[in-house]
Amino acid sequence: VIKLELVINGLIMGSIISLGAMGLTLIYGNLKFAHIAHGDFMTLGAYIVLFVLTVPFHGIGLTSTGLGPFTFGYPLLLALPFAIIVTSLIAVALDMGVYKRLRNRGANTVVVAMVSLGIAIAGRGLVQIIWGGDFHQYPRLSKLFFRLPMEVRIPPDAIFITVVALLLALSLHLFLTRTKMGKAMRATADNMELAKVTGINTELVIRWTWVIGVGLAAVAGVLLAVFQAQLLPIMGWKFLIPLFAAVILGGVGNPYGALVGAMIVG
Repeated sequence: VIKLELVINGLIMGSIISLGAMGLTLIYGNLKFAHIAHGDFMTLGAYIVLFVLTVPFHGIGLTSTGLGPFTFGYPLLLALPFAIIVTSLIAVALDMGVYKRLRNRGANTVVVAMVSLGIAIAGRGLVQIIWGGDFHQYPRLSKLFFRLPMEVRIPPDAIFITVVALLLALSLHLFLTRTKMGKAMRATADNMELAKVTGINTELVIRWTWVIGVGLAAVAGVLLAVFQAQLLPIMGWKFLIPLFAAVILGGVGNPYGALVGAMIVG
């Protein structure tokens, strides 16, 4: 029974890993470098939601907790888009100001990866300066665990986390297979030079890659903060190895493989 409970909780954690891993593998597929700052974008997304909940929302009285069976309230759902938008804008700005310059200079992938490591350290330091090194929590109301057959217990928030992860994975699949930009992203990942020759705006594709990849990371960070019931400046950095393990296990550059790899790692 204990082992079954661990497996179920591992699959829930795997669903969080899958969001970060799919974003990471998309970035690698189109930009051909290991984005080491990916875990810290998870952290940043989680802390942006914390800021929105505790400053502007608290100021106007949006302080609800305990939405249905969940520990959090509807304000968290309203704050989540802010995290996606802000982290995506930061990622696009970093690409235009840093990574694009390196691409134009023909920098090799190791150099670019080391630059992303520096950005990760800087981002983590910024979080510590603003929020300190102690752990924080989203406003929450404790709820009883769900009891499944064979006395397996899972936290109620696990249902929300799993559903969100599955919906985003399905949305990514539809985007990559049914939309013009999604097909352009796949073509660019296969061969950027050939994509340019055929008229694809590869710079626009790269920006969309950052928006989607980092947006998924931001959601993963928020879900991780909900699942663990705490936020720490190093939470995303500690998550980086499982993210890369899922990407490598599923095949680098393959978002579907990243999803399967994440579940196995979880």
